[in-house]
Amino acid sequence: MTDLFRPITVLKGVAKKRAELYGKLGISTPFDLLYHIPRNYIDYSCPVLINEAALNENNVVAGTIVKKFPEQKIRQGLTLYKAVVNDGRNPFTVIFYNNVYAFDALTEGEDYIFYGKVTGNLLSREINSPKYIPAGSGVTLKAVYHLTAGLTNTMVRTNIADSLRIFESEPFEFMPDYIIRENGLCSLGYALKNIHVPESAEAMRAARRRLAFDELLNLQLGMRMLRHRNSDAKAGCVMDEKISVDEFRDGLPFAMTGAQSRSVDDIVKDMCSSRPMNRLLQGDVGSGKTAVAAAACYFAVKNSCQCALMAPTEILASQHFRTLSGFLSPFGIRVCLLTGSMTARQKNAVKSSIELGEYDVIVGTHAVIQKDVVFRKLALVITDEQHRFGVAQRNALAMKGEKPHKLVMSATPIPRTLAMMIYGDLDISIINELPKGRMPVETYAVTGGYRERAYAFIRKHVQEGRQAYIVCPVIEQSETDLKSAVEYKENIELNHFPDYKVGLLHGRMTSAEKDEVMNDFKEGRVDILVSTTVVEVGVDVPNAVVMMIENSDRFGLSQLHQLRGRVGRGSEKSYCILVTDNRSEEVKKRLKIISSLTDGFRISEEDLKLRGPGDFFGNRQHGLPALKIADLATDSNMLSVVAENAERIISEDPELMNPENQGLRSEVMRLFSAAHD
Repeated sequence: MTDLFRPITVLKGVAKKRAELYGKLGISTPFDLLYHIPRNYIDYSCPVLINEAALNENNVVAGTIVKKFPEQKIRQGLTLYKAVVNDGRNPFTVIFYNNVYAFDALTEGEDYIFYGKVTGNLLSREINSPKYIPAGSGVTLKAVYHLTAGLTNTMVRTNIADSLRIFESEPFEFMPDYIIRENGLCSLGYALKNIHVPESAEAMRAARRRLAFDELLNLQLGMRMLRHRNSDAKAGCVMDEKISVDEFRDGLPFAMTGAQSRSVDDIVKDMCSSRPMNRLLQGDVGSGKTAVAAAACYFAVKNSCQCALMAPTEILASQHFRTLSGFLSPFGIRVCLLTGSMTARQKNAVKSSIELGEYDVIVGTHAVIQKDVVFRKLALVITDEQHRFGVAQRNALAMKGEKPHKLVMSATPIPRTLAMMIYGDLDISIINELPKGRMPVETYAVTGGYRERAYAFIRKHVQEGRQAYIVCPVIEQSETDLKSAVEYKENIELNHFPDYKVGLLHGRMTSAEKDEVMNDFKEGRVDILVSTTVVEVGVDVPNAVVMMIENSDRFGLSQLHQLRGRVGRGSEKSYCILVTDNRSEEVKKRLKIISSLTDGFRISEEDLKLRGPGDFFGNRQHGLPALKIADLATDSNMLSVVAENAERIISEDPELMNPENQGLRSEVMRLFSAAHD
């Protein structure tokens, strides 16, 4: 085994303590360290004169060391080291705090290029704790890394230099030659060297392109391998294509949209196949995904099978139970609810009936995947709000049946290019039409100076018998944030809405408490609901027609759109008021987009351009490999090229067993195993 894959202590200077620090960054081998990609670069190529440097900002300046002063002990534990530098026109001072090594490395009469924050005034300027390189060293870009306390950039650079030497002594390449040649990629060795120690900006870009291509290709290959393996599996229940869902469609109190009908047809066709369905049903808020899921349940039950739907919260599970019961009960289909807050006696009774096959459709939270829940014949598994469930949870539910059909519902509109990456192992059905009669929510962005008018607007609608949401931006469920939400509720209750019932909903409440508040709101016992973002995924309250979102600049476009989707669920005209005093150009641009667009897919594309794929591809991936190099916002053009390469490779070699693909196979396995550690 090459030293690249041995414990990182094989590197000079890395003992147990530093190895533990690297471990915090997910780095355990020199190879891992080579993939610890710089978060930024200092560009030393264009220094400015000290008098032209922007004050209180980081600048690159060059000069000759004129004089080094003796150390100054300011107090216990604080020693200053100063040197005067001249840039050819004006002198300035560089100051180091408790860093004798950096100071001693400077030599009087020698030229250096410095990087750091310039402070002072027109007459006197200085740079505190600068980074620097000798002038004429040939370095133009210097890498800056994500660190943890105890690690420095110098340590990381030194250890990476050692890792690069190991790679150069035992070089290898896992990408097939024809892929490198056809896509104009540089070699792996060139990429790893120039991502850390770039010869030039152009070399760094070529290195980054190669490594991003690798990462996207490995991810695509892994997802396609999963899809191919699923295609080889035999479904536990192959359903009868002669059974029609027309009776269900005709019995609905509304006509399905074309997109809903197409989705139902996709699902029915999948469930009649010999391989298990593995489909994503993606639709905007209010697009009617639950009606499509109900049609899938109807078809499965008519084929003498059971269905299970798992929702992330009890609030949502209860809503699905009510909605599915309304759709399916008229056809004699028996629906039950199983949640964690039920009493032991209630749970046992429901579980017993599930095992006996007395219930056809089982709706619940993660309670439905507990070991003691046994199904008689589970053939369809539905999970709602994909990003809130881990891969392990979805698989645990699927294991309750024998190779059941799987349907994943997501109300988070994601651009198709991104969906291809996140859901590459799933077929995708998109509901991109809203049901007839649904009016778009009018959206207005205002400053805090309009808050009183917004309250008056809410009061007017509440007087007319309507209801309203006010969302507070509790980002973390900390005591301070919750206190501010509680105080906000008490303030508006006392000073603005004394004649109306104001409720409060937040993430620290128990499921039972949340259910009680939401039920009171749904039943009209609460007029105005002050809520944190837990209402983003909530029950339908058709009578709620106004939503006011405080400090709306704290949210991304997609989240604002999700929140806004809580109103406009009925036939009445609905409104969303976005309040913020942040008047930066970026915030203005975002709020203009959300105010003018109602299509969640277009909004998500704009969100991707503005903020990158954080929400879609950060902590919410749950089991998918994290992207360290590729940026889906800037590398979107590469996606289609990568997809074509991945499709060709898998079609010719589904398990990557051919000799030229062995390197790819090892990288895919490494990538996906790391995601599940």
